[in-house]
Formats: sequence, C-alpha cells, structure tokens
Amino acid sequence: MLSKLILRLVALFFALAALPASAALNVFASVPEWAALAKEIGGDKVNAFSATNALQDPHRIDAKPSLIARARSSQLVVATGAELEIGWLPMVLRESGNAAIQPGQPGYLEAASLVRLREVPARLDRADGDVHASGNPHIQTDPRNILKVAEALAARLILVDPANAETYKANLVRFSDKWKAAMTRWELAAAPLRGVPVWVQHRSFPYMADWLGLKELGALEPKAGVEPGSAHLAGILERQKVAPAKMILRPVYTRSTASDWLGERAHIPVIVLPFTVGGTPEAADLFGLFDDTIRRLLAGLK
Repeated sequence: MLSKLILRLVALFFALAALPASAALNVFASVPEWAALAKEIGGDKVNAFSATNALQDPHRIDAKPSLIARARSSQLVVATGAELEIGWLPMVLRESGNAAIQPGQPGYLEAASLVRLREVPARLDRADGDVHASGNPHIQTDPRNILKVAEALAARLILVDPANAETYKANLVRFSDKWKAAMTRWELAAAPLRGVPVWVQHRSFPYMADWLGLKELGALEPKAGVEPGSAHLAGILERQKVAPAKMILRPVYTRSTASDWLGERAHIPVIVLPFTVGGTPEAADLFGLFDDTIRRLLAGLK
C-alpha cells in the first residue's frame, strides 16, 4: 500500500515539474505579420495566433465561432486597423465577451495608428470601391513601420504582463538591432529598383514603393476591390505603350487573371509577392518576408 502511495506521489511530482512556471500570454493577431512580430518580441512568454493566413484576403473574413473562441481566451489583440478588418473583427471582439481586449482597452493594439498612413482619400464615396477612410492599411510592406509597431507592441506586452517585462525589453533590443541591420542590407540590395515604373494589381504596395523608390503608374483595378474588365485592361495596355512599366506587382492572395492578361500582351513580368509572412515558403518569418520580396523584385528586372 505504501509503495503504491509513493509511486503516485512520484508521478504527481513529475507531472507538476512538467508544467510551465506560468501560463503564456495569448495574443490574437488579425494577420500573420503581427503574429510573427508577437513571437519575436514575446518569445516563449506568448502564444501568438493569427486569425488569417497569407492566402486569404484580410478584408473578407468570416467571423467564425473558432475565431470568437480564440479571442475569448486572449489577453491581447493586435490588429492592423485603418478599416482593414472592419468586416469581421468588430463582431469577433463583441461576441467574445472579453472586456479586456475591446478597442480602447490595454488589451487592444492597432498598428496603423502608430504610423503615417498613405493614400488618405480626399472624399468618401462607395462609388469609388472599397476605399479606406483612414488611408491605405497595408503598412507591413515597409520594414520601417514594422519597427515602430515592434516598439509599441513591447510596451503593450509589458503593460498587460508586467511579470515578464524584462524579457520583452531584452527581446525588443535584440529584434531591433537585427532588424536595423537587415534593413540596411535590404536597402543596399534594392538600390537598382529606385525609379523603376510598375503597375500594381491592387493598391497593396504604396508603403513599399515609398521605401524602395518604386514608381507606381497605377492599379489594374478600376476601383479598389473591383476586378478590371477587358475594356479597362485594354486602356492600360495603351497607356503601357506610351509610358511603359517594367513589371506588374501582385500580392499572392489575389486572382492572377488581370495581371497575367496584361503581362502577356505588354511582355513584362508579373511579380507575385508574398505580402505577409507565409505568402511563400521562403517568407516563413518577418526576415524571410523581406528577403524574398527583394529577391523577387530584383529578379523582375532581369
């Protein structure tokens, strides 16, 4: 009898020893780039979940019960904002019943509020398509913006999880040093792209174009979020003859029909960019995202 009791106590000891010293913080990210950033800054102190993947249009997501359940058990939500997730995230947050992660609370962080937004519309009219009132939300295509969000994210993690403040501070320093060195490398490698004229399928890259000095001639979409018809594309082809672009840029999650049509007739390459973490096998993390983006852009010049 005593031996059985001892065995049970030993088993209980090892079971308790296998448990983590403290539960990891649950971070609900609306898009893959912020989940990846949370992992960089949080390390093993956070469980980062992305509500979307790189092959999904982040504008058009269903507020599924599984997402609501994830939000309910999270201590921090990191969203892009600028109306990127307006069609689904407000419902997820509301239905979660989690007061700590609602907008305005410490458990809610919007990345777009931390940077200067581009393409802020002079007017708001639904006839213009899916226009974002605050400006273009695709801030993650400029690594300078990633660094700004990293600093704010570290501060927010410290606020909601002060017990691990020193870990978050140290991870931010490590990430910042590595990121700044990578930005220098990317900018040197991308020097040949400065001034290169491009078409974009969707207005996904104004921040990247500003960072690298690319010259956007326009978007293939006649209106934001509207697929171009043959007559519209024919008009762009005529413009291409007068002011030729070197390539067409398309985020991986969009349909290829329009860009392929123009690329074949204008004899210019269509460059499919990962757009976010996981968009290509090479873009497995934030560093890989920009490594692969620069590589693909440079390949388009050859």
